[in-house]
Amino acid sequence: MITIIPAIDLIDGKCVRLSQGDYSQKKIYRDNPVDVAKEFEAAGLTRLHVVDLDGAKAGKVVNLSVLEEIAKATSLLVDFGGGIKTDEEIRSVVDAGATFVSVGSIAVKEPEKFNRWIKEYGPEKFFLGADVRDGKIAIGGWLEQTEIDVTEFIQEQMTKRISHVFCTDISKDGLLEGPSLTFYRHLLFQCPGLRLVASGGVSSLEDIRKLDQLGCDGVIVGKAIYEGKITLRELKMMNDE
Repeated sequence: MITIIPAIDLIDGKCVRLSQGDYSQKKIYRDNPVDVAKEFEAAGLTRLHVVDLDGAKAGKVVNLSVLEEIAKATSLLVDFGGGIKTDEEIRSVVDAGATFVSVGSIAVKEPEKFNRWIKEYGPEKFFLGADVRDGKIAIGGWLEQTEIDVTEFIQEQMTKRISHVFCTDISKDGLLEGPSLTFYRHLLFQCPGLRLVASGGVSSLEDIRKLDQLGCDGVIVGKAIYEGKITLRELKMMNDE
């Protein structure tokens, strides 16, 4: 069964969503992310994807206190990312209660540093983000486009025993138009053994079922929950199936 991972994106300590990674298209949904996390846990969900959008833009962790509060208030397995660039920040994120450290840009821009982190903390500690636009990796909160092919990038990371990867098709994110099924099918075919978590475009339970049938390990759901396209009650029922 596919793991449903609700998302909390943070700007100024509040739950927001962007459309296609555009900071100018910001919508605030809830003022208190801790309350939101508690609601997810009450619905029977066990994972949580937290993105420090302020941190992604600033290139350093900004919303660490929110992670600490969520970790204290719930038993959710939290992955936290956004702007993590130093050993000190990894330790602070883990100490604040994150089960997994989400990284993306650092693996692209400073591969030697990321390789050292893998050796020091273990590959299982990292939830690697491979965000893609037109088949190429985008980094820095999606503000910087590279010419790196996403499939080749993931294949290379898998040689380092990184297998837990979330992949967001930026062209789909926040639009509620359905996920990139063809793209994910291609990725799973090209990368045997990949624990792929799909992200972007999910708008219904049917979308989640299709991703499950494809063989995705998990799915990150954000805007569909906040817009009421998928209710927590429906997610609880799906988890109980």
